[in-house]
Amino acid sequence: MGLLFYGSSERPIRIPDRVLAHVKVVIATKLRRGESFTMSWRHPEGEEGGRSTIWIQPSIPLRFVFGSVEPEMLDPGLLQTYANSANSSSGLTIDVDVPATAEATARRA
Repeated sequence: MGLLFYGSSERPIRIPDRVLAHVKVVIATKLRRGESFTMSWRHPEGEEGGRSTIWIQPSIPLRFVFGSVEPEMLDPGLLQTYANSANSSSGLTIDVDVPATAEATARRA
């Protein structure tokens, strides 16, 4: 399980390593271009219900921590899906309860 530390919050956002690897690439690409956007997700099972949205912009510190030592294999289709989502008016939406490969298949259908 990966962790995304956002801003000055000491409480990380828990995201599966495979999903986090793809999110990291999309976020880095958008921030490199100076583009801000939102990222949303439903709270995973075992946490308080609901959903969260954060504003991603270059001035807010981010730290990606992966549970696995080895880097994840990236799926070009999932990267494109996330990039398209991040470029939309609703922002990047991820599902932290679904494995990344299943999520990519579901979104393409």
